[in-house]
Amino acid sequence: MKSLCIKTNNEDIISSLFQNLSTLNLDSALISQHHFKVYNNVIIHYTGTDYELFYDRVASILTDTIIEFYQEKLLKRILEYNYFYFTSSEKKKILSLAKDFIADDDLSSEDNYFSIYYPFLDYITENKSIVLDGFVNFRLQTYMKNLDYIIDISVNKFLIEKEYNEFIDILKMYVAYTPFNSPLVHLVYCNGESTLLDIDKKVIPTDDAIFQAKYLSDITFSSNDYALNTLLNLTPKKIIIHLVNYKEDEFINTIKLIFEDRYEICTDCKICSLYKTDLITK
Repeated sequence: MKSLCIKTNNEDIISSLFQNLSTLNLDSALISQHHFKVYNNVIIHYTGTDYELFYDRVASILTDTIIEFYQEKLLKRILEYNYFYFTSSEKKKILSLAKDFIADDDLSSEDNYFSIYYPFLDYITENKSIVLDGFVNFRLQTYMKNLDYIIDISVNKFLIEKEYNEFIDILKMYVAYTPFNSPLVHLVYCNGESTLLDIDKKVIPTDDAIFQAKYLSDITFSSNDYALNTLLNLTPKKIIIHLVNYKEDEFINTIKLIFEDRYEICTDCKICSLYKTDLITK
């Protein structure tokens, strides 16, 4: 017979463990709950012979338990310790980014899972009792490193987004308080490249003067950078954005944020048709 005692005083964890362990689908497993001197204990007695399957099922349940009940707390702990200087609202945003990263990145989720599963599997095959808090604090070093890395990535993403939003706010203010220099500009957008047309549908030369500064001489700029600079110089009363291949990306979203109620999206007009024809013939 194999026996394992899981020790914790968290009632939610005890309830979850008891429920999940009761669905082990092993006929020879008996689950019980007892309170001793310090801990509440969930006890498993297994009288079957497929020990490999038994340990695998228990390790999987314990892994899921850590992810459900400990992971967010551990992320918060790392964030508080390493990035204590952020405000409470900033920490909430970073934590949300970290949770999104784990949810969206299959490789990260898999790494996290197995960095918990294998230590549990190794431990329960050699030991008859386990204190969950102690196990998390002292035996999941790889898992903790993974979470530390995820927090670092999330902080970097938060800072980039913060700088981007501040940049957008500055440009929005500039546009709001600058007189119109053009009644209408057509922005033709195709395959990530921009072309500007004036009200008479003539090509507007893009203004790259701002990018000729000596300290920027080693930086490569795209047609979109030049187009944005030209639009800021023209500060048109209205911008019609012609999406030739119907794709909006970060650049188009940036234009929409900066010029707010001054833009209009178009996907089917003579200009769109002309550039679609050019796209097909190329």
